[in-house]
Amino acid sequence: MLADLTDDTQWTEMAGSSLAGTYVGRQQIIEHVFAVIAAEWENFHFNLQALVDGGSTVVGIGEYSGICRKTGKAMKARVAHVWELAGGKVKRFEQFADTRLIALAME
Repeated sequence: MLADLTDDTQWTEMAGSSLAGTYVGRQQIIEHVFAVIAAEWENFHFNLQALVDGGSTVVGIGEYSGICRKTGKAMKARVAHVWELAGGKVKRFEQFADTRLIALAME
């Protein structure tokens, strides 16, 4: 997935998430999103249930699941990913998720 990012891709994780913020570029996205997910969650998974093709904007709807390493609690939470594409690359990403369910697993 990271191969399809531009050098200045803007990646936004929803407020209320432990990952909340907007990160720009591959290195920030790896450090602030993917490395943190790997450290905090065991078997973290996004199950895509529907894909809405809007041309240069694509929306993926599904569910996150995983086990919080710190608490041992399982989590399932609804999520939508909005991808904006340019030239076959991801220009912008925004996540919408049930952050309360994610936080409960981390408490």
